[in-house]
Amino acid sequence: MKLRKWIWQVLGLLIVVVIGVVVVNSVQSSISDALKPISNMTNSMATQVSEAMHPTPTIIPDPVTIIHEIRSLARLETIRYSVEKVITAETRQGTFEFFVGDKLLLVAHGEVIAGIDLEKLVPESFELEGQVLYVTLPEPEIFIATLDNDQSYVYDRETGIFTHGDVDLETLARQAAEDEIEKAALEDGILDLARTNAESYLGLLFRDLGYAEVIFREAGE
Repeated sequence: MKLRKWIWQVLGLLIVVVIGVVVVNSVQSSISDALKPISNMTNSMATQVSEAMHPTPTIIPDPVTIIHEIRSLARLETIRYSVEKVITAETRQGTFEFFVGDKLLLVAHGEVIAGIDLEKLVPESFELEGQVLYVTLPEPEIFIATLDNDQSYVYDRETGIFTHGDVDLETLARQAAEDEIEKAALEDGILDLARTNAESYLGLLFRDLGYAEVIFREAGE
């Protein structure tokens, strides 16, 4: 009798424990479901704050395109330079540069293309004596001197503690870089090489047309 009573007590205790576990799990699940919207809202707010602090630029091109000029070209490009220059741009340097100064180093990559504008050839540019063709070419010129914006970058920038920097300083540095890239190519003799390459190419062309000899002359000769 006592054994049966003890068994019923143990079973009752087990039933209470099982019911307690079920109730606790149910309460935890309810609390989790109740807090889920709050958690989602917190994550959403954190995302919005992050986007506000570090916005992604949106590029919206104007659908209207204005073409100012169309003209035919007869340019013979005979040489291309790839140039790298380091440009230093600075403002408000000196005694107070620690407070209001601004300085940056721009690593500029660009290209310079030169050649001969065949549109400038006129009948007087050619003279035939027997089987010898004399050709006076136009002066070689720079066609393109431009930055490669994908490869050009600001390597370093230092600003004073009381300034966020001049917003136009990088633009000015890039403009100066284009001039320096063209200047470097000119100093290296790009125009002379452009003429030499043009004479080599056109000489082969004229000989293929049947002229036994082709002689190039400088303007005024």
